[in-house]
Amino acid sequence: MSIPAYIGAVARSSTTSDVFNAIGDAHRREVLDALISGEKAVGAIVDDLSMSQPQVSKHLRVLREVGLVRCRKEGRRRLYRLEPAHLEPLHEWLANYERALNDRLDRVDGYLKELQRHQGELQ
Repeated sequence: MSIPAYIGAVARSSTTSDVFNAIGDAHRREVLDALISGEKAVGAIVDDLSMSQPQVSKHLRVLREVGLVRCRKEGRRRLYRLEPAHLEPLHEWLANYERALNDRLDRVDGYLKELQRHQGELQ
């Protein structure tokens, strides 16, 4: 296997096995955004986005492989919908940062209240 093919295989496997890498691509986030309103066929997603049908299908496959999207057949069409439960690892990771931000904001709020109290004592 040549080095470029090996590098591509490594990057591909990490993208398709990890929610974080899968949503790291702006186009895949656009596809997820297009599905927020509900189940859609590939053609409807193509109409919503400025991507070709093969591009949308490629991104849907990656999102399906990590569990963020589910597909069902209806006649000849394939309908895709979000599986938001699989965003839980992302939610848990972001919750740590939300707590840290809230702690900082609480400290700033406390500092501002102390400054206001101190300024009131000087007047």
